Amino acid sequence: MTPTKQHKKETFTHFIFRVFMILVGAASAAVSIELFLIPNDFIDGGIIGVSLILDHLFMSNPFLNFALFVVILNIPFMIFGYKYIGKTFLVSTFIGIVGLAVIESSLHHVEAITTQPILATVFGGLLLGFGVGLVIRNGGSMDGTEILGILLTKKLPFSVGEFVMFINVFIFIWAVFVFGPEQAMYSFMTYYIAMKTIDAVIQGLDETKAVIIVSEQYDEISDAILHRLGRGTTKLKGKGGYTDEEKDVIYAVVTRLEVTKLKSIVFEVDQNAFITIMNTHETRGGKFKNAIH
Repeated sequence: MTPTKQHKKETFTHFIFRVFMILVGAASAAVSIELFLIPNDFIDGGIIGVSLILDHLFMSNPFLNFALFVVILNIPFMIFGYKYIGKTFLVSTFIGIVGLAVIESSLHHVEAITTQPILATVFGGLLLGFGVGLVIRNGGSMDGTEILGILLTKKLPFSVGEFVMFINVFIFIWAVFVFGPEQAMYSFMTYYIAMKTIDAVIQGLDETKAVIIVSEQYDEISDAILHRLGRGTTKLKGKGGYTDEEKDVIYAVVTRLEVTKLKSIVFEVDQNAFITIMNTHETRGGKFKNAIH
């Protein structure tokens, strides 16, 4: 009988580091919400947006505030997340959401940083996106709509992104009636900036490209990429769909700034080479380091 393979558990040091980064993310989001969004009647999408609308509607009741709403509304999604994603996700999400609620509550008596709509939109969106992105990068979440999207899109003909956007359309329409059309439009701009910042934080700023090259001169091209660009290559075996001939295919990963130089190198060797360039989500490990320039 084959023994069951034991997976390595997360070290305590790494867990503490993740908790610290999640709390930094929660603090950044809390500063954005309390010192940029709320004073200007702006919202975000998802559960945070719904919580901000409810906070505005119940502003006369000090017990019904953003911190309470964001925790309560996220509880069902945390339970679903634990069931389908795992315990690590639950713990990370719980720390992030409770951290957001506690830190946001502690900032109630701090004066707003700006009441200029454009400044609040840009810097509020950047801080919010940075905070949420940091939480996601470290294994948690602060928005239950994405978890709901993951679960429902298994049965519906929509992607997770389409589902989240569909939900957010209704949230921003609701914001039009609560805050007015102008504030709703500023809110959508804030949401867009936050989304782009989240992507940058999760994927990193060093965007990489995966390149597949099909050429008869594969050895010469591979050697040129290694010595002139400083990038290693991987040789893959392929077969032509039309000719049924065996082909050697070159696979390489480069930064977006190196794409033009790589194409120049390839076409200097073989003007008939076939190149496919694709976006990569993340590149780690191996020998992917700073290249020769």
